[in-house]
Amino acid sequence: MLGQLWHVFQSGIGAILRHPIVGATLIPVLADGRIVLVKRRDSGRWSLPGGMIDWGEDITATVHREMAEETGLEVVAIRRLVGVYSSPKRDPRFHAISVAIEVAVAGDFQVQDQVEIKQVKAFEWGDIVLGDLAHDHAQQLSDYVEGKTTIA
Repeated sequence: MLGQLWHVFQSGIGAILRHPIVGATLIPVLADGRIVLVKRRDSGRWSLPGGMIDWGEDITATVHREMAEETGLEVVAIRRLVGVYSSPKRDPRFHAISVAIEVAVAGDFQVQDQVEIKQVKAFEWGDIVLGDLAHDHAQQLSDYVEGKTTIA
């Protein structure tokens, strides 16, 4: 009996841990057209804000929560789906599927999640060094600028 319970427990944990995590990546655009990036503490690299969808939360709530936590900015409008990115290699920490969304934002920069984020800054498109971005955010930003909707 104990052996069967252990097998059920192992199977359950395996099923949970072997599934990708789903999150949102935000492409925040200020009224003047600049794109907001955050500097990550773990890698020291610039990145698009975003994070995992919490249990019981829909993606719209995630968009608003993550933007406030990582930048202090308010989402004024959700503009468009840029893409869904699912490569197991897109995030070095774990297999994460990211739904990339363009959002219009306003307000003042104020990092609330200081454990994860060091700095917030707005960039002109030409000032962003794509090769220095975390994860696959260079691809997501390129797809955004090119007006693509990508499923990858």
